[in-house]
Amino acid sequence: MGMQAGGGGGLQSEINVTPMVDIMLVLLIIFMVVTPFLQQGITVAIPRDLRNPDEDQNINKESAVIISVPKDGEYYLGKKKANIEDLKSAVEKALSTKKEEDKIVYIKSGVDVSYGEVVKVINAVREKGVDKIGLVADKKKGKAAAPAPAT
Repeated sequence: MGMQAGGGGGLQSEINVTPMVDIMLVLLIIFMVVTPFLQQGITVAIPRDLRNPDEDQNINKESAVIISVPKDGEYYLGKKKANIEDLKSAVEKALSTKKEEDKIVYIKSGVDVSYGEVVKVINAVREKGVDKIGLVADKKKGKAAAPAPAT
């Protein structure tokens, strides 16, 4: 009863890939859902430069103070929207627990943001005694383009 001669119920030598495919699809879905939450702050179209500056690794830390200006008159500290007055107090509060050498505020502004808005944010941060301000720019990919000759 338990063992029959000539039965086809022996061990299989092929790999059963169905469970592996199921696991891979679940992992893919998890990564697709989690990836947007890994970005800090608000998404801003950042200006590009011809030269690539050295990347400051402190901006990638969870405790980094990042001010985003996606449009004129819109200010975000991290992912929280704030007006310019609330921004001053929030920056002061965020930097109060940091050591003096770690008191850096990063400002990233959109391409269409006017120069005056960025200066307004810089002045607001300086009012709170912060001298180290980093302006965020996107890295240029590939070779730097040479400027066109003037005619």
